[in-house]
Amino acid sequence: MKKQLKNMELFLKGSNFYKGIKITFAVLMPLVVLYFLGFTELAPPIIMGAFLNATGDIPGSLKRKVNAILISIGLTMLITTIILFLKPYTPLLFVAIGIITFVVSLLSIYGFRASLVSFSGLLSMVIAFAIAKDTASEIFTHVALMGIGGLWYLLVSFIFQKIAPNKDENQLLSDTLQLIGDYLKLRARLLTKKNKREELIQQAFVLQTQINEKHETLREVLFTGRKRSGRSHYDEKHLLIFISTVNIFELVEAKHLDYNEIDRLFLGKKRYLKAAKKLNKVMGNHLITLSELLIQKDKLTSKNALLKALTRANSAITQYVEDVKLPKAREGALVLRNLYDYQKLLLDEIRAIRRVMENVTDASKVSFKRQDGSQFLTLQEYRINVIFQNLSFKSTLFRHALRFTAAMIFGFTLGTILEIHNTYWILLSIIVIMRPNYGLTKERSKDRVIGTLIGAAVAFGIVLLTQNVIIYSVLAVISLTLAFALIQQNYKSGAALITLNIIFVYSIINPDAFQVIQYRIIDTVIGAAIAIIANYTLWPSWETNNLKDVLLNALKKNKNYLLATKELYHDKNENQLNYKIARKEVFLAISNLNAAFQRLTQDPKSKQKEFQLIYNLVTLNQTMVSAIASIGSFIMNHNTTPVSKEFDAMILKITNTLQMSCDLLEGLPIEKKTDPETIADAQEKLLKTYHDLSLSRDENIEKGLTKMSKKTLHHLQEAYLISNQLVWLISLSENLKKATGRYSKVFVESNR
Repeated sequence: MKKQLKNMELFLKGSNFYKGIKITFAVLMPLVVLYFLGFTELAPPIIMGAFLNATGDIPGSLKRKVNAILISIGLTMLITTIILFLKPYTPLLFVAIGIITFVVSLLSIYGFRASLVSFSGLLSMVIAFAIAKDTASEIFTHVALMGIGGLWYLLVSFIFQKIAPNKDENQLLSDTLQLIGDYLKLRARLLTKKNKREELIQQAFVLQTQINEKHETLREVLFTGRKRSGRSHYDEKHLLIFISTVNIFELVEAKHLDYNEIDRLFLGKKRYLKAAKKLNKVMGNHLITLSELLIQKDKLTSKNALLKALTRANSAITQYVEDVKLPKAREGALVLRNLYDYQKLLLDEIRAIRRVMENVTDASKVSFKRQDGSQFLTLQEYRINVIFQNLSFKSTLFRHALRFTAAMIFGFTLGTILEIHNTYWILLSIIVIMRPNYGLTKERSKDRVIGTLIGAAVAFGIVLLTQNVIIYSVLAVISLTLAFALIQQNYKSGAALITLNIIFVYSIINPDAFQVIQYRIIDTVIGAAIAIIANYTLWPSWETNNLKDVLLNALKKNKNYLLATKELYHDKNENQLNYKIARKEVFLAISNLNAAFQRLTQDPKSKQKEFQLIYNLVTLNQTMVSAIASIGSFIMNHNTTPVSKEFDAMILKITNTLQMSCDLLEGLPIEKKTDPETIADAQEKLLKTYHDLSLSRDENIEKGLTKMSKKTLHHLQEAYLISNQLVWLISLSENLKKATGRYSKVFVESNR
């Protein structure tokens, strides 16, 4: 019960519920005011304008938000005008539906915010079918009032932003901390759950993608907002927390361990890993608690559990060495030590977040330059030629636009021929359900139908119990607020609440609510069926055939990240910014690859061609990022020795192999640029450095010098980590080249 109450508190204090209240206020206030002024007939178009243009109001910079809403207002007014004038002319109406659907759906090539503006435009087209205006004067008046409604919503959005300026940022940071906490706990399970690793790795892909999406939105909010007025105290706090979440994510990524090696070293000795596993869980749970406190604004909980878990992890290393004995214990002890050092760095970042949340004085200053921050933004290109570049069957969004247009025309034709009541509800279902890939369309169809059935069943029960208009009105307002609050979090619940709202609104106008329920269910099922069938049969976009560009980008960003890490090793101070930019870009590239793989898993089994090969490509790319991040993280957080020429030679070998993989995908001739003997010598010398340090350490132990200086420990760790990670990276790059070659033969060459 306590947990449910806490979840309720988090929901009511969160930005999603706040947005629900904002949209409900924007929709209801014109009705209330105009009712008391005696101009109730003016309310519907104003309400419609406010409702339609609320879609583009998502977290981000104020400038982009205002631009999106203004474009949405213009688009919805134009489309509504066209449909209202052409309604009496059926042939022209069909042409208009086709052109509007195709052109407006193509706007989504400009990114997520543009796709929401596109959705507003399509929604306005469908709703226009429910509007009865006969003369030009009536149409222009209606459209003008819609524009006023859109501007009214923009004003409401601005006022609500001023009332709670940090609501979205707090929610984004809270969601990010929770996701990272879940990710840390999942990585803890990966350490010992040998039989569940493949399943856990696929779950990790989803979390990585979600974390990167949150980071991208936070970059836009924190680095583009309030440029003219400067950063406030809250901005400073949020920026510090964000930087810590990025550091934590990199550290977690940097410890993508060679689990086969872990299994070999700790065969029959998994008990020594339990303390490290427990520490990860404690840190993950603590981050989740901090995420909740960001919303609740309560006092911080004690950090004692964190410190105790860290102490136990350190003690486990000592116990391992005492039980297994040196030198046999050295390799396992170094693995545990490197794991402990990484977890200690994680704990430092968590404590940094705590200091910010506690308003500690020395935690309120950010040395991060705004001009540096702008380099981390992913800029969206808005040139018109982007559309022309996508006018090809090679473009997934072009095929989606054609498919979507065909589905809409078919739905309208079917509704017209069969004289289905409220045909526009079929079109509405197609708009909200249909997505570029089959898997998501199928999932949304299922959620939409189930949500509609649940909403209809609840509404049916309430209508049976009472015919009170006041109760209907109250429930309509509550369901509207909750629907907007939940639609992004839980689409099924949102669909149920929207159905409730529509039925209660119709029940106020029309006493025959049962007829509304019946038609709502039928039209939703028809729309969902059309969306699924269209996605499966019309120019389908199966992910196995769409991975080339995403995979190529991941390989290129991996190569750039490796080169940036090499430069970081040479000069940490000079090359730190370039390293961080390369790190951000490769994380996004891998996130996109992970997302593509998730879409692949949602496709029908018969369309998941070469599934295991693609899974291997995704995991190899992911593992390569982690191996590079492991080197970069060590360099960033330790004083390192001078870079050897052997290190540079092996980096050159790995980058050349990655370039060969890129060439295979692009169909370019392959050229070997490194001498295998030279690489073998470099590898042997690097490993010799570690073995020499190990021998020296063994000799000291034999002389009774058991205590080791921190400097010697770091040198031993550096030699072990650098040599082993480079050897591993060479192996990974070779495996990537082989897998890419097989992928190229199966998919790329066959499509030429």
